[in-house]
Amino acid sequence: MEILWFLIAVGLLVAVVLPYVRRRRSGLGIHQVAPGSPDAADPEAYGFLRQEQQDVRMPGPDHDLLDVLDVVQATQDWRAASQLLAGTEKEGEVRWQRVQAFAGAASLELQQKPGVGGAWLRAWRADSPKDPGGAAVHAEFLVQQAWRSSAAGTDDFRIILEEARKVSEEAALLAPGDPVPYIVQLAVARGLGYTHEEFDQVWAKIIDRAPQHMGAHLAALHYWCEKWHGSREDADRFATAAAARAPQGSLLAALPLFAVYEHLPEIVLVQDFFRTEVVRKAMEGALYAVHSARPDDPMLAHVRHLLVLFLVRSERWSEAMHQLVHVDGHVGALPWTLSGDPAAEYTVYRNLAVAGYEANGGSPATLSR
Repeated sequence: MEILWFLIAVGLLVAVVLPYVRRRRSGLGIHQVAPGSPDAADPEAYGFLRQEQQDVRMPGPDHDLLDVLDVVQATQDWRAASQLLAGTEKEGEVRWQRVQAFAGAASLELQQKPGVGGAWLRAWRADSPKDPGGAAVHAEFLVQQAWRSSAAGTDDFRIILEEARKVSEEAALLAPGDPVPYIVQLAVARGLGYTHEEFDQVWAKIIDRAPQHMGAHLAALHYWCEKWHGSREDADRFATAAAARAPQGSLLAALPLFAVYEHLPEIVLVQDFFRTEVVRKAMEGALYAVHSARPDDPMLAHVRHLLVLFLVRSERWSEAMHQLVHVDGHVGALPWTLSGDPAAEYTVYRNLAVAGYEANGGSPATLSR
């Protein structure tokens, strides 16, 4: 029996490695060379930043947010954050991203300095309990704390999420037209295991307020995935329906690619998996969404980052490079944020894209921006 398992393991290893060995022997594809070799691809020749210069806080630039974050963290004064959120459109994507960023900053501070980190958020809630921005940030902070500090399903995890639900309901009362408190509740629903009917009740409140909200759709997609409270079919159905009813210029057309990503196998054993019809169709939908979206759409960077992974894995080097020139420098997005070192993970894929692009005749002079 042990010999049988050994033979199965060897067969699986051959299935994974053989395509790469064949490509290497044929003289095609990418070959590793020593650093400094004249054949080595140089990402900096394309204006790309080094790994240590990548900003892991955001998927793309938001200079107002980063300026305010710097002020808040340097002074521990919450008022600049409150002013920024008060001036941010309720129904748009930017408000949700900024709430996430402020909550994430406070959560990370607390992790780095237990008991004292994130004091500005506690002061914000104590000094201005009726501030809707502060309540929304506090609710999202609790969600992030639950996932960061506790194992899903434990008593501590559930207690923190119950508190997040309470605070998000308070935030919703303070800002009746704001979808953000209900987007926070989507993560609560996932963690606490809402039934499909309970989840739909929360989702209906978001759709009433912001029917095309890409960030909300991404949060809802997690719930419908196989690893949580749905299935591969549920997630695909949700994503496909959203893409089908998306208006011209909406990034919701890219949602099926996120559904594919959520169900990627840990080890891809099928040769040319990333060239299968399902993956190709989802990629084309995302590329269409990117090409038709407004250049200033705040969710555009999210789609571009995910496209980089799929385009590189599909060896579509030129198309990957055209996404990279728009996102390099900011890597706080899927798929990189699931890594312990998002900048390192992103840089590996970026450097593969550069090497593949040059191996097929590309150069800095031929890359249009």
